[in-house]
Amino acid sequence: MTLRLFFHSDELKANVEILECTPHEHEFAVVLRATLFHPQGGGQPFDTGWIGESQVLRVMQDPDRIIHFVDRPVTTGMTQIRVDEQRRQLHTRLHSAGHLIGHFVQAMGWMPIKAHHWPGEARVQFKPAECAQEVDVQTLQQGLAQWIAQDLPRLTSLREGAREIAFGDLPAYGCGGTHVRSLKDLGTVTIDSLSHKKGILSVHYHVD
Repeated sequence: MTLRLFFHSDELKANVEILECTPHEHEFAVVLRATLFHPQGGGQPFDTGWIGESQVLRVMQDPDRIIHFVDRPVTTGMTQIRVDEQRRQLHTRLHSAGHLIGHFVQAMGWMPIKAHHWPGEARVQFKPAECAQEVDVQTLQQGLAQWIAQDLPRLTSLREGAREIAFGDLPAYGCGGTHVRSLKDLGTVTIDSLSHKKGILSVHYHVD
């Protein structure tokens, strides 16, 4: 099983061991003993970057391994990996913003059911509980701004072997994604729109 270094580290560079590199169509599939690269999944896009001098084009989750697809072959053994900082930063901010939206809207009686933290199409979806209140853009926007102004720190913990993420005293969510160290790193979260379809509330947003 690939060790997920991003579970407990914000570093974007590391020296790791390449276990195998095999041709895959016009690319090469690389397996590392440990990785900083987040694979596509959990509502978050994959990281890109470099393994040695080879460019990482996409990163996918296998049942028990993380597969890195690169543009040219690499040699097994120790090498340096580097995650693209700008891409990771954006995904991290979008994912953390999605958690805050989840907290705020859940407190208004809606249960989060699905999240998609992709640039240009980020949204969190909810279904109503019995006590669901009307949600409006301005109230949600103001609530997020207050939490960000408090600069709540990220807290990482394990519950029954599962990784959980919280900000300050907000409830923890089980999550395998990457998150900002504290809410000041979010910048501005803008709610673009709220939509209702077949009883499902969708909150669309972006970060600046």
